[in-house]
Amino acid sequence: MARTQRHSDRGEESAGNPTKQGGRGAAGAVQSVDRAVSVLEILARHGEAGVTEIADELDVHKSTAFRLLGVLENRGLVAQAKDRGKYYLGAGVLRLAGAAAVRLDISQEGVPVCRELADELGETVNIAVLDDDAAVNIMQARGTASVTAQNWLGRRTPLHATSSGKVLLAHMPPTLREGLLARPLPRLTERTITGASVLRAELEAVVEQGYAVTLEELELGLAAVAAPIRAHDGKVIAAISVSGPVYRLNSDRVPELAKRTVAAGSELSRRMGYGF
Repeated sequence: MARTQRHSDRGEESAGNPTKQGGRGAAGAVQSVDRAVSVLEILARHGEAGVTEIADELDVHKSTAFRLLGVLENRGLVAQAKDRGKYYLGAGVLRLAGAAAVRLDISQEGVPVCRELADELGETVNIAVLDDDAAVNIMQARGTASVTAQNWLGRRTPLHATSSGKVLLAHMPPTLREGLLARPLPRLTERTITGASVLRAELEAVVEQGYAVTLEELELGLAAVAAPIRAHDGKVIAAISVSGPVYRLNSDRVPELAKRTVAAGSELSRRMGYGF
């Protein structure tokens, strides 16, 4: 039975010119989309899987599974662990999930929380979500002391050199995080962390202490503190940060800023359903 189905599968794929085959081409395209979604569901269930495993679950030839994985990999929806030949969900899945489940809700719930924190501290407050290999700021509120601060809204910033980025990295699934840390970490200032082992140690501290700090790692003169925002299931879906000039956000003030930022992150997490 499986052998017959696989033969039919090969015939459908080779036939699919919609201008010559009418509905058959459209049907083949729909079938390919369905199988691509099935691949994502398989990887979501198993964490990682090889081409043979995926082909067996889909009941298709390995060549078909390989082509599906190639398309998904090009889109960033899956990635391959080169040392094991296994595939796992890529950062692109988080990007899509963030767009669908995070931005709308946080954009609504984050306004009063960010406004209150900005007024209280007098500094710029941002909410950032993961966008592939960067953090993108989806909300900003300015305090009285930050009237001349630059606009971070919509700006993509590197994960390794920002407080929000470190929070998102620290709480990312290990396979995704290691894939990002395997890439070169650009030096933006003399304080930027560019060593993966050093950054790993700092990310462990971020998880343990509940917040991240950057002092002139993205830009000279700029400091920031960030804390996680969690969804109803406890997963970190965003980060809330306070940023400003280093002469105001110096190391002596970090404990106070961290306490306030963590509290704001907890409040936003509660509004997103966490803890109920």
